[in-house]
Amino acid sequence: MITDFYNNLAESAKGGKTPYVITSGQGAYLTIDGKKKLNFCSSHYLGLAVNERIRKAAKRAIDQYGIGTGYRTLAGTHSLHVQLEEAIARFKHAEAAIVLTGGYMTNCAAIQTIIGKEDIVISDELNHASIIDAIRLSQVKNKFIYKHKDVRELEDRLKEAVKLQKTILIVTDGVFSMDGDLAPLPQIVTLAKKYHALTMVDDAHGEGVLGKGGRGIVDHFNLHGQIDIEVGTLSKAFGVMGGFITGKKVLIDFYKQKSRQFLFSNALTIPDTAAALEGVKILEESDELVKTLWNNTNYLKKEFKKLGFDTGQSQTPITPIMMPDEGLARLFSAKLFALDVFATPIVFPMVAKDKARIRVIPSASHKKKDLNFGIQMFERIGKELKVI
Repeated sequence: MITDFYNNLAESAKGGKTPYVITSGQGAYLTIDGKKKLNFCSSHYLGLAVNERIRKAAKRAIDQYGIGTGYRTLAGTHSLHVQLEEAIARFKHAEAAIVLTGGYMTNCAAIQTIIGKEDIVISDELNHASIIDAIRLSQVKNKFIYKHKDVRELEDRLKEAVKLQKTILIVTDGVFSMDGDLAPLPQIVTLAKKYHALTMVDDAHGEGVLGKGGRGIVDHFNLHGQIDIEVGTLSKAFGVMGGFITGKKVLIDFYKQKSRQFLFSNALTIPDTAAALEGVKILEESDELVKTLWNNTNYLKKEFKKLGFDTGQSQTPITPIMMPDEGLARLFSAKLFALDVFATPIVFPMVAKDKARIRVIPSASHKKKDLNFGIQMFERIGKELKVI
């Protein structure tokens, strides 16, 4: 039986994708197998993963405090953790913040901690896997899914939900990571108020990207104080690791007392905390990196469209280059890689079977010559494979 178990695992794993091993930092370029490749698929939007100020901040913290701490609730809450939470709350114009070790874990904490089995969760059908798993983890019996960004169907689900007279939580991504489109947050807030529902947005791809100085989708739509739970990650624009929740102080205090993901896991490491704190300071001081990111994004999208590529419904730096089928997406990506452009194919089950694409993400690290090189290679392969 045990042999069969391992044989089944081996069979199921056949054909799975083995990730490339990177031997450099994550800037405009990265090194794979000893060769420099244009980094066209990293979600380190602002280039902070290799930022010199952040490197120095992490080194100073290590020299002064070491590496790790422990459980936040025992002997693991360091003054740097407190400083980071205060800085995030200030940056996000929120009453308070809680920091955990990852965005995935943060979504689980955000939902499981406040939603009981008899409550109700209403979720966009294209929400991230971490939201889906968080809802499962909560063991909520009343789960409603609405069509992607369809506020009419959301209202229909709300009409059903209010009849049950339980706590209702509407959950959505802020930026949808595969298509780069935005949640209709103003309409969601309006419906939440009408039906007395709580709101939660996972703004992993909006932090450092949208809003004034990268403050996210809530700032972008000027909805401060109108979203109950705002989840963010430190692993994308901020270039380190960790996740956070911002909201009213009473809510954050509850999470710190009751969240199993917070209570029973180690704190964010000293260097990660110091690096994230320095990243917040950089964005508080200047919006230069955010402006550069958007200048690069707008230029790239314009040139792709000029060539005839279908970039979908993207409203953010996430730029899908739509492909007719999965095989073509994989071949296109492989040919790009051979020409020193690293842009990964996105296929089922990450997207629907008929929605394959190459997902391109520019960053503030890219110079115009970098973007032009990538565009030229896309044009070359696009014509060779008759995509354009």
